[in-house]
Amino acid sequence: MVNLLNLAAGVADQQSDKANKNLLIVTAAFMNFAVVVWLAIYWLMGLNFSANVPLAYQLISVISLTHYFKTKNWEVFRFIQFGLFLFAPFVMQWSLGSSVTSSGVTLWALLAPIAALVVCSWREAVPWFFAYIVLTIVSGVFDYFLGVGYDGGVPMKTIGVFFAMNFAVMSTIIFMLIRHFIIQMETLKTQLAGEQQALLDEQDKSERLLLNVLPGGIAKRMQDAQGIIAEKHDDATVMFADLVNFTQLTEALPPEQLLGLLNTIFTGFDELAEKYGLEKLKTIGDTYMVAGGLGQNKVDYTSDIASLAYEMRDFVANHPDVAKFKLAIHIGIASGGMVSGVIWGKRFIYDVWSETVNQAHRFTKVDSTESVIRVDKTTYNRVRLFYVFEQSTTAAKRKGDVVSYHLLTKLG
Repeated sequence: MVNLLNLAAGVADQQSDKANKNLLIVTAAFMNFAVVVWLAIYWLMGLNFSANVPLAYQLISVISLTHYFKTKNWEVFRFIQFGLFLFAPFVMQWSLGSSVTSSGVTLWALLAPIAALVVCSWREAVPWFFAYIVLTIVSGVFDYFLGVGYDGGVPMKTIGVFFAMNFAVMSTIIFMLIRHFIIQMETLKTQLAGEQQALLDEQDKSERLLLNVLPGGIAKRMQDAQGIIAEKHDDATVMFADLVNFTQLTEALPPEQLLGLLNTIFTGFDELAEKYGLEKLKTIGDTYMVAGGLGQNKVDYTSDIASLAYEMRDFVANHPDVAKFKLAIHIGIASGGMVSGVIWGKRFIYDVWSETVNQAHRFTKVDSTESVIRVDKTTYNRVRLFYVFEQSTTAAKRKGDVVSYHLLTKLG
């Protein structure tokens, strides 16, 4: 039986379709068996009715099953089976005389619309139910004019037994079909819930990935609508942090260890940036870029950038997994106007542009193997009450002498 059920489903069938096809095949097989049992009980009770109707039912049913296994024509198979479920009980009743004489055998015909409802759809079940009602009414009319009972040769005790059997068995079948339907619905509900949760997980994953490369406000705007995303900022503070001596490690360390070290450093920087509510913009090789004032509701972003730079320098110098490699960090900070936005292409990139940004980047180019924090004059004026600085002058291409300030230590 299991092998037959495995043959019933097509390769492309979904799980629910396979279950419905298997259910109808099992029901058809049960009905063939029930017909034999039904007739045998009558014979055992001394009533020798003709076997023509049961045998015809079985023959047509078996032929339809064989045809289905060969052709996989589900539409033809279910139409034949529903037709047998519907018409055979009425034919049996008419051969026995009336609904009373047949012990309400036409109740079995209700299996046709119910089976159609369970394994197909409510739309397909409607015509079968309509046909069931019409046949029931017609049989009722025949019973009224031609009805026979005990006078037709069927004892009342036999009629009573078969009434009980027909109602009990048919009620069981209806219950099992409805149970199957409910199970299918619950399975589908669980499956849909799982798929919905998977979609939510993927959405959450995508949002987290987006937030890893974009500021929160920009990520939200990208999710809402695509297009040009650009903003002008009258004042913001940007910082570049360049790891010194890291390039030499690429030849000395295995790739896994090298990337593990870089991950430790940048993860630490991320935590510090989050601590101060600043926006990590991107990483370029071993350079870390962060900004403040790009849309955040902060007024002390320059001070926060300076505090972040100070703690990043300490992190590189003191973290046990980093300090042993004797790395240094060159940090450049500048404050002023800038433009931020997203560049679209195969990959989107969020960046900032202005001379202020260029200046902060130039400040990382220091001829020193020690850690250095350099800031421009605007930044210096905003945080000079909190740190000790040392002024210096650097020649810049097409800019002449540029004044910068080395942040040495905190005051107090």
